[in-house]
Amino acid sequence: MAELPAFWRDRTVFAGAFGDGLERMLADHEGLGVFILVLANASHELVLRERLWQALMARFAQHRHALRERLARGDRPVDAEDDVAVFLRLALLGLDALPSTEWRATSPWRLQYNLLRALRPPRMADAVIDNLKRPFDPAGFHFDRPFLRKEILWEGELEGQPCRLLYNKFPFAPLHGLLVIEPQAHRPQVLDRAAHGRVWRLCERAGERLPGLGFGFNAYGAFASVNHQHFQSFVLEEGERYPVEDARWSHNGGTEEYPVPCLRLDDEAAAWEAAETCYRDNHAFNLLYRPGRLYLLRRRFQGQHPLPAWSSGFAWSELAGSFTLFDRTAFGGLEASDIMAALAALAP
Repeated sequence: MAELPAFWRDRTVFAGAFGDGLERMLADHEGLGVFILVLANASHELVLRERLWQALMARFAQHRHALRERLARGDRPVDAEDDVAVFLRLALLGLDALPSTEWRATSPWRLQYNLLRALRPPRMADAVIDNLKRPFDPAGFHFDRPFLRKEILWEGELEGQPCRLLYNKFPFAPLHGLLVIEPQAHRPQVLDRAAHGRVWRLCERAGERLPGLGFGFNAYGAFASVNHQHFQSFVLEEGERYPVEDARWSHNGGTEEYPVPCLRLDDEAAAWEAAETCYRDNHAFNLLYRPGRLYLLRRRFQGQHPLPAWSSGFAWSELAGSFTLFDRTAFGGLEASDIMAALAALAP
């Protein structure tokens, strides 16, 4: 079996390569999309903010001046409409007023206040879905678009299959990436046996040296934002874990029931059988891959019940117990009981 890329064998190396790629991207590309991606990642990671902030401030001033000049002449912006809309909100706010991601705990749950992520386009978040499968749409947004090549952190092979690891444009997890296996195959956001096995083995192998590594998967209809098969990667700090991994829960051998039906599966084949059963029965689900185990969380399809006012949706991270909030009042005042109730409402 081929050796893993070096950055999947050491968190310091991974973080260094992650920051190098962002710095290089900002220096080599001038579009608003790149600026927003680098800014969002720098706002999410304090080390990256310290490293990249001066360059971001300079580029922000350049973009603001250029956009003002174009609008004054009556010219249309050259960047994508979504990027222009995000930048205009940033220009109104001012970069100095943009806070870094803030965290707090309300045991056992983790909350983050992530204002920049609130500015992202909703894509499929508002869709009402009742089926786990939909054909891939080559005309829609997907991860094989040529303009996304500049957002690739790593490209190579895993077990003989071409793969890409892209930056997440609006991150909510540490060192957040998007893993796409054989991107040119244009598979819809449906888990298959081969992809499951590769991600399981990657997580297990790399986890020996990089125990914070993990991958999230949103089934279509479970707040997947793009209908192109992908997994969301992250690398936790040493000793960190998601709340769903806490020993208190019955699926981990504890005495408390998790508010959403959760299976912990420590065998790759059994994990696939559980996911395959969800597809057979058309039950929406989210997955959390961690070294040597998988958490499968069954839930209602998106759009089948109203969301609480403080939430924009429940995907793999929320089902695993980590919540992204866009309202500071909610961030400061939300209680563990509020979260328990919201998760319980997702139970099928």
